[in-house]
Amino acid sequence: MKILALSDAESPALWDYFQPERLKGIDVIVSCGDLDPCYLSFLATFFSGPVLYVHGNHDACYQTTPPEGCICIEDQVYVYQGVRFLGLGGSMRYKPGPHQYTETQMRLRALRLWFRLKWNRGFDVLVTHAPAYGLGDGKSLTHTGFRIFRTLMEKYQPAFFIHGHIHLSYDPTARRVSRYGSTTIINAYEKYEFDL
Repeated sequence: MKILALSDAESPALWDYFQPERLKGIDVIVSCGDLDPCYLSFLATFFSGPVLYVHGNHDACYQTTPPEGCICIEDQVYVYQGVRFLGLGGSMRYKPGPHQYTETQMRLRALRLWFRLKWNRGFDVLVTHAPAYGLGDGKSLTHTGFRIFRTLMEKYQPAFFIHGHIHLSYDPTARRVSRYGSTTIINAYEKYEFDL
C-alpha cells in the first residue's frame, strides 16, 4: 500500500500546479492536520481512495467547514484494505482553543480506545498531529510531544507513526524519518510518500 501523508503546509504541487497523475499509484491520503479544508476537499475530488484526517491545533474552522469527501479518524481505528489506522489529533494545550490537550487528556483518549484496539488486535499506523515526547518534538510547550504516543508504540509496535506540527522549515537539521523500536516515525510536513 502506498500512502501519501500531508501536514501543516499545502503543497503547491498538489494544489496550485496540480496534475492528476501526481496521485497515480497512491492508495490512501492521510492528513495529519493544520491544512485548509478546501485543499483536502480538492484532493478528494481527484482521488478514488480514502482521504483520512485528524485535526491539528489550527483546525477550528473544520467545525463549520469540514473537508468534504474526507473521513475523520479521530479517536477510532479505521481499517482500509486490512491496514489499521489509529487517529489521535491535536497538540499539547498551550492556550484556550479546540484540538489542544493536556498529557492526561490525551492519555484518557487513548484509554477509551482500549476495546477497539483489542477488537482490531492493535493498529498498523498511528496518525497524530503532535509528535511523541522526545522524538522530534520541540522545546516549547506549543511543540512538546505526548508521552502516551511512546507508550502506544511500545505496546502495539505499529509499522508507522505519522505526525505533523513540527515544520521542517523551523529547523533545517530536523529529521523527516526516524525510528523508535520497530516503528518508523515520519514527519509529514507538506507531503511525504511511503510504502506500507
